[in-house]
Amino acid sequence: MIETGKDKEIWEEFQRQLDTQGLRVKKGVIQDATFITADPGHAKADKPRGDEAKTRRSKDGTWAKKNRKSYFGYKLHSKMDTEHGFIRDIKTTTASLHDSQVDHSKEGEVVYRDKGYSGAPTKGYDATIKRATRGHPPNIKEELRNKRISRKRSPGERPYAVIKSVFNSGHVRVTTVARVAVKMIFTAFAFNLYYLFTIKRREMA
Repeated sequence: MIETGKDKEIWEEFQRQLDTQGLRVKKGVIQDATFITADPGHAKADKPRGDEAKTRRSKDGTWAKKNRKSYFGYKLHSKMDTEHGFIRDIKTTTASLHDSQVDHSKEGEVVYRDKGYSGAPTKGYDATIKRATRGHPPNIKEELRNKRISRKRSPGERPYAVIKSVFNSGHVRVTTVARVAVKMIFTAFAFNLYYLFTIKRREMA
């Protein structure tokens, strides 16, 4: 699938089918990212794995730190629509790539993002939580705006909770970013099917 790109074709076809069922993006999207960990092995953080290394250590994984905690592996960047809750776009990178370097939005979409994206350009309408800077705390208007955005983007954590707790896909054993990307496409595909089944079951109740 890495060589043929069939995984992306399958993903795009599923998105098309969601649209034909009236589940297209209408009101806005939430962009966020989460760490997908991998085995760092016993080498130091700054030592390359090497092509000939006989180890489980991930070849493409990198180190990143968030809230004083270190993570080794990859990062899943996703876009979820606010109305229906489906994952509509994803990208897999190494863990060290900053969230702000990925923009999933399309022109005309309102994109809700946390403060980690503050100042990053977007193709959509920017609804990013404003980050406080030294000597320039948010004023009342900005604080109210941040609260509205925070409420809108909070459901964006739901897919990650399902991916990690239900599908046990928060840790990978494959060693390249290309292989992890394929796994993440099918994990996101499974989440969408799982959530579609939930919606259909509610409609029948």
